[in-house]
Amino acid sequence: MTQTISGAGTRPMEPLVATTPGPEAPPEGNRGATRATRSAGIAWMLVTTFLFVCQDSLARILLVSYPATELAFVRFAFHLVVVTSLLALWNPRLMIARRPLVQIVRSGFLLAATLLVMASLQIMPFVDVAAVVWVAPVLVKALSVAVLGERVGPAGWLSVLVGLAGVWVIVGEGGIEFSWAMAIPTLAALANALYQVATRMLKPADPPITTLLYTGLAGTIVCTGALPFSAILPTAADAGLMALLGALGTLSHFCLIRAFSAAPANVVAPFGYTSLLWSALFGILLFSEIPDAQSVVGSGLIVGSGLVVFLRGREA
Repeated sequence: MTQTISGAGTRPMEPLVATTPGPEAPPEGNRGATRATRSAGIAWMLVTTFLFVCQDSLARILLVSYPATELAFVRFAFHLVVVTSLLALWNPRLMIARRPLVQIVRSGFLLAATLLVMASLQIMPFVDVAAVVWVAPVLVKALSVAVLGERVGPAGWLSVLVGLAGVWVIVGEGGIEFSWAMAIPTLAALANALYQVATRMLKPADPPITTLLYTGLAGTIVCTGALPFSAILPTAADAGLMALLGALGTLSHFCLIRAFSAAPANVVAPFGYTSLLWSALFGILLFSEIPDAQSVVGSGLIVGSGLVVFLRGREA
């Protein structure tokens, strides 16, 4: 899904890849960006969110007939082949990571988030999955204290509580009893948040393009190992859809990079929440799912908490 997402803590992060495990915000760009470049960044972000939702919709359709590991393999392998080919032609030295262990761990978090999102798509309404995944930026705010040693103010902690309340409203089904329907999307958001924290840890060590390369490594390796046990030979039409899934994932992250290259993160990132509008529309048109009041309220809480994180930045 997607993110995205295809998130940010007290400081945004590099854009990389997801199915969309959710939103990611790259480093803050030129603070002196002109109105034209800001508009271009926003436009790229709007295209990005549309592509992420298209990707998630296609994944959900294919999940009816194919296992999540097979779809994840196509997604990550396509990405790995494209980025490896580009780096081989451009600058092979960028394939060498200075912190390979962190790169692999980060890639593993993304694989977990991807598979958990796919599992969520099979048991929850489309727009609900998108909303819960978008709580990741809020979770990054909390994780940044323990992992990165950053300080979070009262407004930041309040945004964390409000975001988690939004998740509870959506997946709690009106009660307090624990259920797998609640655990799976919540774990997906947590894995996505850990993935983003690891991305921030890599910022001083490796350039974004190197991190982009390693993004699909764990998913490709693990899912390749699972193929002999779970893969289903696709029809010609479905093979074309799988190729489209991989292309959408790669293209969406290219657009994400362009968005954050054109304008500062705190300008661009909040427009990622338009993915909830696309998710609601696609849910109605493709899956006949009309958001109920519970979904609307929960989504509103998550969006509100996330906007505090994006717009207040280090003040929160």
